Amino acid sequence: MKRIFSFIVLLSACFAVYAQEDLSLNSFWKFNGDLSSPLYDYICSHAFTRLTARWSYVDGLKTKDGWMNRQAEAKKVMAEIIGEFPEKTPLNPVITGTIKKDGFVVEKLYFESRPGFYVTAALFLPSGKKGKLPAILFCSGHYINAFRSETYQRNIINLVKKGFAVLAFDPVGQGERIQYLDVNGKSILSPISHEHSYPGVQSFLSGRTPANYFIWDGIRAVDYLISRKEVDAARIGITGQSGGGTQTALIAAMEERIVAAAPECYITSFDKLLRSLGVGDAEQILSLKKGFDQSDLIEIRAPKPTLIVATTQDFFSIQGTHDVFREAQKAYTAFGKPENIILAEDDAEHSCTTKNREAIVAFFQKFLNQPGDPKEAEDIEVLDEKELWATPTGQVITSLNVAETLFSLNGKYTDVVLQKLQSERQDNPDFYKDISKKAMALTGYNEPALSNDYLFSGRLWRDNCSIEKYMVKGPGNYYIPVLRLSTEKNNGKCILLLDDQGKALAAGKGSLSEQLALEGYQVIIPDLNGYGELIGAPKYYGDVNMQGVPVNIWFAGIMAHKNPLAVSMEEIKILVDFIKRTSLSPGEGILTGIACGTLSSDLLHAAVIHKAFDQLVLIHPLFSYQSIVQEKNYHPKYVMSAPAGVIGQYDLPDLVAALSPMKICMVNPINALDQPVDDNLFDQTYREAKQQYGDSRNFSIVFNEKDIFLHVFQWLK
Repeated sequence: MKRIFSFIVLLSACFAVYAQEDLSLNSFWKFNGDLSSPLYDYICSHAFTRLTARWSYVDGLKTKDGWMNRQAEAKKVMAEIIGEFPEKTPLNPVITGTIKKDGFVVEKLYFESRPGFYVTAALFLPSGKKGKLPAILFCSGHYINAFRSETYQRNIINLVKKGFAVLAFDPVGQGERIQYLDVNGKSILSPISHEHSYPGVQSFLSGRTPANYFIWDGIRAVDYLISRKEVDAARIGITGQSGGGTQTALIAAMEERIVAAAPECYITSFDKLLRSLGVGDAEQILSLKKGFDQSDLIEIRAPKPTLIVATTQDFFSIQGTHDVFREAQKAYTAFGKPENIILAEDDAEHSCTTKNREAIVAFFQKFLNQPGDPKEAEDIEVLDEKELWATPTGQVITSLNVAETLFSLNGKYTDVVLQKLQSERQDNPDFYKDISKKAMALTGYNEPALSNDYLFSGRLWRDNCSIEKYMVKGPGNYYIPVLRLSTEKNNGKCILLLDDQGKALAAGKGSLSEQLALEGYQVIIPDLNGYGELIGAPKYYGDVNMQGVPVNIWFAGIMAHKNPLAVSMEEIKILVDFIKRTSLSPGEGILTGIACGTLSSDLLHAAVIHKAFDQLVLIHPLFSYQSIVQEKNYHPKYVMSAPAGVIGQYDLPDLVAALSPMKICMVNPINALDQPVDDNLFDQTYREAKQQYGDSRNFSIVFNEKDIFLHVFQWLK
C-alpha cells in the first residue's frame, strides 16, 4: 500500500477532505452545555465550590474574637500564597533631577528594591510646608507610561496641592521598567499587561507568585518614604486605580505601616470576577485553594481605615464590590470601627472620576490628619512625560549597567529550586514512585467516576475505512467529541491519538490515523477540552490571550487549583475507560498512546497516573518544562500543559523515567521556542531517565526525522 509521508501533501489532503466530510459532533448535539468556554467553565466550577465553603464559614462569624481568628488565618494564608520576601538590602537611592513647579517640587529618583532591581519613581512635595507631611504611595494602573500619564498626574498633583507628599513609582513592565525592549526602546509585547504576565507565567512555574515582586517593590517604597525627613512615618496612605488598585490592596494587606488605603476600580469578589471579566494579569492571581477572597485583603487590615473606590459600570463587577463591602462592614463593626470602612462609587465606566478623586482626598484628609477642602484643584498643569524620566534614556535596562528583570530574578530563584530538586532525585529512593502523587497534588486532578454516558453519533466511510462519531461525557458539564477509525482488518490493538491541531485534521485523508487504521489498528481521536470543537470562543479578558493562547484560563486554574492539565488527565482516564468498554476485550489487546505537539506532556502525565497504556509515541514533544522558564521568549502554548510550581517538583524527563520499562518513542523533541532540541542537550537533560532504562531499547529517541509517519509505523511493528 502506497503511503503519503510528505506533511505538505498530507495537510493539503486533510483540508480538502475536511471540506467534504463532516467530522464535527457539536453541530448535531446542540444541547450539551454552553460550549463557548467549556474549559474555563469547568475550572470555575471548582473555584465556586471553594468560595461557597468560604462564605458559609465567614457568615457564621459574629464576634470580635471570631473575626480576629479569621484575620489571623487569612494573614497566614496570604503569606503562604505570596511566599517569603527577601531580606531588606540597601535601597541605594539616587535622585537624578529636580523639577520646580508652582506650588510643588518633583524629585526624580530610583532605588533598588532588590540588589540590581531598580524601581524608578518621582517624589512630589508641596512647596512651603513646614513640619512633617502625611505621605501617599501612588500605584499606577496599566498605562504604559505609568504615573506619567495625564490621568494619574492629575490625581497626584491634586493630592500634593492638598498638602500631601506623594511617591509615585513604576510597576514592573511599565514606565521606565519595560523588560522586553525592541531596538527603539519600546516594549515588544502588546498589550502592556503582557509585560506582567509573560514573565509571571515563568515565576508561577518556578513556584513563586509574581505578586511577591510587586508587593516587595511597594514595601521598599514605603521604606524610602519614611527615610525622608519631610515625611511623617505615622501618616502613610496608599492609593491606585485599576492595576494600581490591585497593588494598593495587596501592599496594604501586607504592610503594617500603611495607615489608610484607598484601592480604586479593582475590588470585587472573586466569584463575580470569574463570572464576568475573568481573571487578569499574573500579579492579580491569588489562590482560592484555602478559601481566600478579595474580601480578605480588606478584612486583614481591620480596623485600619479603608476606602473602596468603584464605578458602577466598571468591568470589575460593582455587585462584587458591594458584596465585599458588606462583608467587610461586618468585620469592622465587630472591631468597633464601622466608620473606618467606606465605599465611594460613581456612575461611570472604568475611570478616575472627579467625584471619586474628591472622595479619596477627603478620606486621606480625615484619616491622615490633614484637614482641608476636598474639592479638586482647578489649576492642575501636568508635566511632559519625558520631563519625569529618572533615567537618561527613559528605560532602566538601557540606562543602568546592571538591571535585573523578573526574568533574570526568576532565573536565579529557579537555579536554587533546581539544585534542591536534583538533590531529591539523588537522595530519595522513592523519587520516581512519588511523581504521580506530586502531579495529582500540583494539578488538582480528581479521579473521574466511571460512566457509560456516551452517544453514538453516526458513521461515515472513506474508502475501506470506517469513521464512527461519539460523544463521551466529560468530567464537567460537556461531552468530548470522539472519532474512531477502523477497518475489517482488526489486529486487536487500539491507539488513543491526541493531536493539538484537533481531531478533524488528525483524522484527515492520508493522515497517520488513517494509515494506522488501514493496518488494522482501531484509532480513537478525541478533541480534548481546549482543542478542536472544544476550543471555545474568546469570552474572558482577551488581554491575557498571549499569541492566541488563553493563558487567562491557566491563571484561573491556579486560582481554582484545577490546572488545564488536570482536566486533560481526567478526560484521558474517561477515554481509556471508553476504549476498554467499546474497543478492547477484557485482558486482551495493546493500548498505545500517541500524542502530537503540546499534548505530549498531557499524555505523559496520564500514563504515569493511570498506568493504562502499554506504550507511548510522542511526536514533537516539549522536552523539558525547564525550557519554558529558561527561554525568555518561550511560546505560551506549552504553558497550558504545565502545572504551576512544577519546576521544584519534577520535570518531563522524570515522567519518562517513572514509566520505565514501558516502551516510549520520542520523535523530534523540541524546546519552548518551538525549535528542535540539540541532541547533546537532550542527552544531558535525560541522563537520569536513560539510567532508569539502562541498556533497554524500550526508550527510543530520534532527531530530525523527516518521515515521521514511516518511523512511527516501523517502531509500532
